[in-house]
Amino acid sequence: MYLIADSGSTKTDWCLTDKNGKFSMIFHTIGFNPYFIDTEAIFYSLSENLLKDLDANEVTEVYFYGAGCSTPEKKDIVRKALNRSFPGASHIFVGHDLLATARALLGKEKGFAAILGTGCNTCLYDGNDVSMNIDSLGYLLGDEGSGSYIGKKIVRDFMRGRLEAPLQARFKERFQIADNEQIFTTLYTTQFPNRYLASFCKFADEYVDHPYIRNKVRDSFRDFFKNLTSKYPDYKDYRFNCIGSVGFVFKDILEEVALSYDMHMGKVLKSPLEDLVKFHIENPLEA
Repeated sequence: MYLIADSGSTKTDWCLTDKNGKFSMIFHTIGFNPYFIDTEAIFYSLSENLLKDLDANEVTEVYFYGAGCSTPEKKDIVRKALNRSFPGASHIFVGHDLLATARALLGKEKGFAAILGTGCNTCLYDGNDVSMNIDSLGYLLGDEGSGSYIGKKIVRDFMRGRLEAPLQARFKERFQIADNEQIFTTLYTTQFPNRYLASFCKFADEYVDHPYIRNKVRDSFRDFFKNLTSKYPDYKDYRFNCIGSVGFVFKDILEEVALSYDMHMGKVLKSPLEDLVKFHIENPLEA
């Protein structure tokens, strides 16, 4: 049996499937970003949650893709926990979530792949691995086009009183905001400020037909293309393929901006897991 995981900092989606893809079960646990959690904590969490729902002895191969799994040292933190959790597995692979995105979107084909969720990321893919990546710089310095970027634009206008009166009132009521100090306090004390900023992107989803909202989302995607996508060599020769809730929800605006940069749309998915499972069924023992 294959066990395939797509992990972020907050949650991990797992799929247990046979080698023909005819039987599968989906599980959910907390996220296992090795920048925030160590091997012992990962092993304990798996023991208390995932391993109670499946027979570890049935698992022969594990493919784990996660946020933060970008260096050999960070990958090893996760791999050690997986080795202890699944001692009978003959093959355990740990890779970065950007590789999961590329494999889910492109399979074994070369192309361009992006993540547009809470944060953003982009790459060129050579059909096996990421061949080029421009650093998104995170939510403080970059992450253009992401949920945190869009949310930051909207909450900034709210705090300065620049939303038109009806939107200003709806925003205040929607997020139960007393004053700007409440936002500052939460932003600078919460463990994950990028997620807090991204939470305001939900307002954009709810009022996406409002001209102000559409312009903010459009401007955010323009920044994404200007500073990231268009910096890849010959980017116009590729289709724009994307995974993530923000790209999925605002697909029509994203396509509009992509076409303005002479880039045609490819696949846009909310989550990589289903296509990632398909990739590993079709490409056994792929590392």
